Formats: sequence, structure tokens, C-alpha cells
Amino acid sequence: MQYSTCPQGLWETATALPDARLVPGVQGYRGYRLDLDRPRTRLEMPDGVVTLVIAFDQTLDLADAADPTVPSVTYGSVISGLSTHATFGRHGGKQYGLEVTLTPWAAFSLFGVPMSELAECFTDPADLLGRRFQLLAEELAAGPGWGERFTRLDAVLVQWMTAGQPSSPRVRYAWQELVRSSGAMPIRRVAEQTGWGWRQFEHRFREQIGLLPKSAARVLRLRRALRLLTDLHSPARAAADCHFSDQAHFSREFKAMTGCTPRNFLAARNTAHEGPAADDRVHGEITSSLWAIE
Repeated sequence: MQYSTCPQGLWETATALPDARLVPGVQGYRGYRLDLDRPRTRLEMPDGVVTLVIAFDQTLDLADAADPTVPSVTYGSVISGLSTHATFGRHGGKQYGLEVTLTPWAAFSLFGVPMSELAECFTDPADLLGRRFQLLAEELAAGPGWGERFTRLDAVLVQWMTAGQPSSPRVRYAWQELVRSSGAMPIRRVAEQTGWGWRQFEHRFREQIGLLPKSAARVLRLRRALRLLTDLHSPARAAADCHFSDQAHFSREFKAMTGCTPRNFLAARNTAHEGPAADDRVHGEITSSLWAIE
């Protein structure tokens, strides 16, 4: 476990890897507590993971960053499935809870519902999982420390995974190929390698991943572009390396999915803010930025 805190006691974070029996489906745990004196906004990019937020206190306002006409929603605990649009998460400066990141096929087994029901939206885990989630949230909130909370979370998720419906090895293969190629591998070729016909492939993929294969590839291509941009590649180089037709095409796609330009995202990413940095949810990927540019 890794732990960080502010000398003034204004914030703390703790991160841990899950039990080996949950890997690679469950990717990581992050505990957090903020006690800041001003509001805070975080931009969450489409990241290719399912996120379970277990709130111990306070709520979070969530808004579609790419479409300001969509009304914001308020949650305490929340599940966010795969999405092709970025999200603004806003709060008043005080937050306390725990975050779990999952591959979509692992979330399919843990939660016991088609991932298509969780895609492009937010879901209250108490509505989805009922009493078993409420008991888990109460136990974690009452835990004496982050290490004990992570240990209890391991035990419960192993139980849920063992009891859940296994995901298809062919779906997992297709997802891993798209992740490996950052969405560049032709979808028809992926489908052929599963041995399924096209209709069955699309149905099973959407059931256990959430998005249609082409939309999932779109998210993974953006994820690679974000990594290249923050590695000091120019937008033109990122566009070429990610197989966009040109820089203009890349800029249009970036704004359609995130609501901002590559330049604005990099400016926000490089701006200093009070409190802890916006930790990226996926190791080695660029998934978040604190946001002060409106």
C-alpha cells in the first residue's frame, strides 16, 4: 500500500493493488479524504475502465463535459461504466471514500448485469446491488484504516467474483486485442478470431464490455492519444501515430469526446492546484485532470 498525506491534515490518499485472485480484472484501489476550503472540479476522460466509487461522506455532482445541455446528476456512491464522453466531477472541497477500477469483463461478473446497462451513464450501486453493497459500504466506512479496508474489500470482491457469472474467454480475448492495439486492430479481424459470426460477436461484446466494438476502439484510441500528448508529442504527431486522417480530424474527435481541445487539456493538466494531484485511474494512462479552465 502507498500512502500520502498533507502536513496540515487537509488531504490524504492511499492506493493498493488487489488480491492476486482478482487480477487482472480488478485493477486497483484508491482511498481518499479531502478537507479543502474551496470547490474542486476534476475532468475524467473516457478511460476504458468501469469505476466503483464507495462514498463514506459527501456527494459528487457529475456532468457531461462534451454536452453542456445534459443536466448534471448528484451521487454519493456511484458506478460509472464505459463511456465515449468525458465527465466533470464537482464537489465543495470535502470528500471521503474509496474507488475501485475494473476491467469491464470483470465488472460483468462482479455486478451480475449486462455491461450495456451501465455504459454511457451513472448508476447508484445500492440500486444495482442492494443489501450486499450497503453492508460493504458500512463495513468500509467503519474500518480503522486504509489497509484494513483494502483487506476487507479483497475478501468481499473475491466472494462476489466466485459467485458471479464468468465472462467469456472470447470476449476477454477481443477486449485484450483492442487494448493491446489501442483500438487500431480491425474490428472484423477481431471478430473472426473469436470464431463467432458478426451479430453474435457484437451482442456478446456489448453484453460483457458495455459499448459496441467500434465505440470501445474509439475510446482506446483516444486513450493512446492522451498518453502521447502528455509525453510531449505534438498534436500532429499524436494524430498520425493514432491513425487519424489528419490533425484536424484528431482535434474534432478530441473535442467531441471531451468537450475541450488538446491544448486546453494540456494547459489544465499542467496547472498547479491546491490539494493532491488528480491521480490517473489506470496505471500508465492519462485519465484525469483538475480543471480550472471554464
